[in-house]
Amino acid sequence: MTVVAGRWQRLEGLALLVVAVLAYRQVEQGWLLFALLFLAPDLSFFGYLAGPRIGGLIYNLAHSLIGPLLLAGAGLVSAHPLVTGIALIWLAHIGFDRTLGYGLKSPEAFEITHLGLIGKARKNRPS
Repeated sequence: MTVVAGRWQRLEGLALLVVAVLAYRQVEQGWLLFALLFLAPDLSFFGYLAGPRIGGLIYNLAHSLIGPLLLAGAGLVSAHPLVTGIALIWLAHIGFDRTLGYGLKSPEAFEITHLGLIGKARKNRPS
């Protein structure tokens, strides 16, 4: 991935984070719930106990936009603000991760993402 594309996708992540937080404020579900659930998608890290292929799949399921967008749609259609709020927290988490450069994972290793290398792989790459 080019540097420009990576920066652009990080900027998109920041936009997603900001819009999700602003929308969450409108559903009035309380900031304690936001704080409690914001890092919940990172529990998917435990999937890596089963190896990089299973870990990557579970992590990607928890960090893909499909789940929270479907949940948000269900919350909006059913006029259920708690469901909508949970979806917005989930979207905010994904936006936050993408802003920091944490993308969807490769089945090869945790450090290989669609946004580039992270962690040890990034530090150890040849210049």
